[in-house]
Amino acid sequence: MTIRICVAGATGWVGEALCPAIAAAGDLRLVGAVARKAAGRPVPGIPEVAISGSIAEALKAPTDVLIDYTHPSAVKANTLAAIAAGAGVVIGTSGLSAEDYAELDAAARKKGVGVIAAGNFSLTAALLLRFSLMAAEHVPQWEVMDYASFTKPDVPSGTARELAERLGEVRKPKIGVPVEKLHGPKETRGAEIAGSRVHSMRLPSYVIAVETIFGAESERLTIRHDAGTSPAPYVAGTLLAARKVGDVKGLVRGLDRLLFPD
Repeated sequence: MTIRICVAGATGWVGEALCPAIAAAGDLRLVGAVARKAAGRPVPGIPEVAISGSIAEALKAPTDVLIDYTHPSAVKANTLAAIAAGAGVVIGTSGLSAEDYAELDAAARKKGVGVIAAGNFSLTAALLLRFSLMAAEHVPQWEVMDYASFTKPDVPSGTARELAERLGEVRKPKIGVPVEKLHGPKETRGAEIAGSRVHSMRLPSYVIAVETIFGAESERLTIRHDAGTSPAPYVAGTLLAARKVGDVKGLVRGLDRLLFPD
């Protein structure tokens, strides 16, 4: 069966690579695309698909899966609109909170559709998450470092937020000195997300990098993922999710849960 896909953020960094990959796949078909500034134009290289200016307009075409790579301010509303239309959703956009995900999960379960969200759809980022969860079962102290371009508007990155929240499902890390007992600016200890201290750095030359630093007596373990300047690593993982989301009811977070279903 051919899966009909709409891409929101079709002219963005990942969206531009996703659209031709969908068109080239034998089991997928691009039926819609959304990009406000390019509305009315054909998708580059796919002249039979016109770009819509809104999700509502794009979803007038029968759609099985919406893939969203838009903006933190738009992704939640886009996802709810797709769920209401009976479409599954693959969320590659960062910036959603745990509360947002809970709301989307409830809406998807009520409608009987699936949502797959990941802070990062690359295989190696999924392995970073998997290995960090394994380490957290044995080492009780860690912190998360988040690196990105100085123009990235959301903090932390979706990769780092998902990592911290998933680590919190394993256990809360031990803290040497509680933040409220520190001397000096408490902000220097980073933000607390699901119990983990998370530090976001924003500088030129970074794309996305995340590391989990585990500390034990007289030793440390650092697990790090660095993204390059190409969107190619995210395409395969996103299309894997698009193929799997029809089998899901409710929300699944993390590409690692598709790679390691146990």
